[in-house]
Amino acid sequence: MLKRRHFLAAFPAALAVPAIVRAQDSWPSRAVRLIVPWPPGGGVDTFGRTIQASLATELGQSVVIENIGGGSGRVGTQSASRAAPDGYTLALVNDTFAATEALPVTGAPALRPAFVPVTLAISAPQGVFTHPKSGIRSIQDFVAAAKAQPGKLNVGVPGLGSSQHLTSELLLRAAGDLRVTHVPYRGGGPLLQDLLAGTIDAGVVTFSAGAQQARAGHLVGLAVTSEARPAAFPDIVTATETVAPGFVQTTWQGLLAPKGTPDPILARVHAAMLAVLKDPAVAASLRELGFDPVGLDGAGFAKLFDRTVETFASIAAERNIAAGD
Repeated sequence: MLKRRHFLAAFPAALAVPAIVRAQDSWPSRAVRLIVPWPPGGGVDTFGRTIQASLATELGQSVVIENIGGGSGRVGTQSASRAAPDGYTLALVNDTFAATEALPVTGAPALRPAFVPVTLAISAPQGVFTHPKSGIRSIQDFVAAAKAQPGKLNVGVPGLGSSQHLTSELLLRAAGDLRVTHVPYRGGGPLLQDLLAGTIDAGVVTFSAGAQQARAGHLVGLAVTSEARPAAFPDIVTATETVAPGFVQTTWQGLLAPKGTPDPILARVHAAMLAVLKDPAVAASLRELGFDPVGLDGAGFAKLFDRTVETFASIAAERNIAAGD
């Protein structure tokens, strides 16, 4: 017979595992917070709000988007890294997270180890946009202006050291080692506001962020960085077919969870995202915005993340770009 003290000592442990299982089985039992580390109006925010309702339906709970901008996405990503690993906080990041890992801040720890990749959701081109009154009518005009007066063109980016900044540098190198003055913003939304006002010459943002303004004639889409033209915008040329043969550099967005989040919850989130991305209505909406649904699993997402870090670290070293420049 088990002695009383041994029975009492064993009893809590016996209940512990079933309690954990019950907690995972019942997840989610309340709203899930989705941190977008950018202000409203940019490409990541646009994607998040496009899938928000469908993801909530798949999970059976509300999905609440929380925009936390600043530091080229570092502020919001760091906030997400500190959340409890219980599945109730997820981060929606783009390849700027890889850029910030490629350009570490002196004395600051790397943030990537604090997360586990869940789903690579979409890929998309970056877009080069200008204002109709800028006098720049094509990507060839843009390149000619940059060649004529190196450093004079003001090109907005959602933060120095962002993926758009480094992609712009990659494009400028491919188009003839050109130089412009990059103007940093706290995100694609604030950048587009100035671009619409005509206060900067051009801007590089996730294509979807400026696509509808270009459709309406408020902006001019000069080029995209993908291999093919966006299906919904066939008149916008690619850089590779015009000024930079062979140049392709797409952006991506995906879900991360704090490290330690239980595997069953990660699997549930991934399955929900796949269902959302495969929904014909959602997929059509995403493609209309210039997004390409992907749905890669966590392992594939991790490999892509590492490759992107290597690409961005290489151009940053070549162009002498450091965090905070």
